[in-house]
Amino acid sequence: MRAEVVKMSADHMDMEAIEKAGRILKEGGLVAFPTETVYGLGGNALDPQASMKIYAAKGRPSDNPLIVHIAEMDRLADIAEQIPEKARLLAEHFWPGPLTMILPKKDAVPGETTGGLDSVAVRFPSDKIAQELIKAAGGFVAAPSANTSGRPSPTKAEHVEEDLGDAIDMIIDGGQVGIGLESTIVDFTEEVPVVLRPGYISLEMLQEILGEVRMDKGLLITDSNVRPKAPGMKYRHYAPKADLTIVEGEEAAVLREINRFAAEAKELGMQVGIIATDETAGKYPAGIVKSIGSREDEDSIGHHLFEVLREFDHCNVCAIYSEAFYTPRIGQAIMNRLLKAAGHKIISVS
Repeated sequence: MRAEVVKMSADHMDMEAIEKAGRILKEGGLVAFPTETVYGLGGNALDPQASMKIYAAKGRPSDNPLIVHIAEMDRLADIAEQIPEKARLLAEHFWPGPLTMILPKKDAVPGETTGGLDSVAVRFPSDKIAQELIKAAGGFVAAPSANTSGRPSPTKAEHVEEDLGDAIDMIIDGGQVGIGLESTIVDFTEEVPVVLRPGYISLEMLQEILGEVRMDKGLLITDSNVRPKAPGMKYRHYAPKADLTIVEGEEAAVLREINRFAAEAKELGMQVGIIATDETAGKYPAGIVKSIGSREDEDSIGHHLFEVLREFDHCNVCAIYSEAFYTPRIGQAIMNRLLKAAGHKIISVS
């Protein structure tokens, strides 16, 4: 049966529909909903069968942990065995917001939700629709991104319909999300806090508050034998249908290299997709060119990344080439997603 789609906004919430969605979740069903980062696929976090339904709907490996979403700060103690002082400090600064913290779990959280780990990933989203849904569902909603596993994350309800419309019960359409990149994940199960996934909250922002914080080595090297502690650490993510390659280097050299690929494809009667910026989009004479945003506004690049990757799925391109986006604040998060989408295929030019 096709998912019911209900449209609303944070300013004009349909509380009747939210209560219905809450009942669906309490009864073990699945509801997709907006957050400030991407759309989430929600299930009752304390129901092992609901978590298994999430894995099945997404085609997601069951050792890939789910994030538990809460909507009231005092509910954290119900699912986390220990809350270090540094974790409390980060929560005071960034919750509600795009921050996920990994903490030792209480027995109330089933292993099916945590990928079999003794820790739980927790987030308190700032999106008002998400908050009301979580409360209506009983306070604990497990919600990975609402897409087929491996595909670009959904930033619009239409993306959810495209991937999961036949596999879930309801989609709450709250319009396009604000940030467009998943939350920053910080692990507090070790002595020094570790960033397991970069996001809108940068390493520098974390260090300003906590002092020593380090990046996980797994962000740079993927080892298939390592059990993932956080979503997306082990498996390929965000991939469009066409092969994606990143080209990095000085602007002139990048333009020359991508234009060479586009010209070669054109000679063979094919065309490539090109991910550019507002500043460079007009400098590519061949191929299907899409601007991801402006380098003067790095938030716009993060906001449009997944949307542009999905748009190319509807274009007849033989391959996609992207500029690199090492922007000052969230460039690490943008490049993390882009490298995963490209299967770490990157060409350096000079």
